[in-house]
Amino acid sequence: MIAGLALGGATPVSQLRIEVEQLRNARGTLRLCLTADPDNFPTCVDDARAISRNVPAGQHRVTYEGLPRGTYALAVIHDENSNQKLDTFAGIPREGFGFSRNPRIGFGPPRFTAARFALDAAQGAESVRMRYML
Repeated sequence: MIAGLALGGATPVSQLRIEVEQLRNARGTLRLCLTADPDNFPTCVDDARAISRNVPAGQHRVTYEGLPRGTYALAVIHDENSNQKLDTFAGIPREGFGFSRNPRIGFGPPRFTAARFALDAAQGAESVRMRYML
């Protein structure tokens, strides 16, 4: 009886598979930032609940386990020189970047609303297409 009560109040969790596409090379790392907080997208700097990951650039697939169901947005940087930042020249990114839902890019990163997706099932998947400006 007690076990049934505990499970009844449990928060449903999901698995999210990320596929990163159109990398120009396998040098450096991919820096991923997954957040549910619109105010901290795309950097996740002040978001204690954001999940940031660094993986080798040759690893095109990343899986997040045990995520609470909800609305998220993902930002990816191809940090080719592994210096832990997005290098720019005159404000233009010199390294690759991408976002969940692959929104149109204008001046600056997209808003959370353009990149958000709902994770409302046991499994979800997102494909992120990398873009290179220089």
